[in-house]
Amino acid sequence: MASLQRTGLQARILSSEEEEKLKRDQVLVSEFKQQKLEKEAQKNWDLFYKRNSTNFFKDRHWTTREFEELRSCREQNPLYDPERCRVFQCDLTADDLLGHVPPESVDAVLLVFVLSAVHPEKMHLVLQNLYKVLKPGKSVLFRDYGLYDHAMLRFKAGSKLGENFYVRQDGTRSYFFTKEFLARLFADTGYEEVVNEYVLRETVNKKEGLCVPRVFLQSKFQKSLKNPNRATLGLGHQVGSCASPLTRRV
Repeated sequence: MASLQRTGLQARILSSEEEEKLKRDQVLVSEFKQQKLEKEAQKNWDLFYKRNSTNFFKDRHWTTREFEELRSCREQNPLYDPERCRVFQCDLTADDLLGHVPPESVDAVLLVFVLSAVHPEKMHLVLQNLYKVLKPGKSVLFRDYGLYDHAMLRFKAGSKLGENFYVRQDGTRSYFFTKEFLARLFADTGYEEVVNEYVLRETVNKKEGLCVPRVFLQSKFQKSLKNPNRATLGLGHQVGSCASPLTRRV
């Protein structure tokens, strides 16, 4: 089993079979069920974590490799101070982060596989919430599912909620990002783009003749020094912190 990785500005190119599958899958989940899924989103994720515990996830050794801002946020680092770290849980689309974190006090926000679990119409609320606590000139470090990831192509008919938005059998939902959509989302909230590119990985098993294409979007968006008070609202999943990372483990 081997894993090959490259980065790029262009989305993955589909095979003719994959294109045909997506063309056939145009029927959306009913409005009634979509409203029910939105109302029960927190319950469905709570059940997911209760069912899977920590057995479903792998350690993310790549985070400090990919994001240099996080390299001082480790317990073995002498600068790490547990008295300065506060762990709490909140809904980034509804709760106000300022109830937990002072305004403009955060050096970096780690937004890893969080935004994809939020309804697209509420994603801007998450970014507005983060904007309020982030220091001017500091960044949101982002990684999440990209368009045409293997997980997107595995959804069966009847799972589609909207464009690039799907529901799993357990009721949890996932959005698959394009770099254009993400750039516009951050820009509309007052952030400046630093890096925004696809991470294309292929997990190859030559013995079994399998090649699984994974697509992620890895980005960095900075809070402008010019207009630090633009956003006001906001709140998704979990907050924790040396650099106040927000992560959903997947």
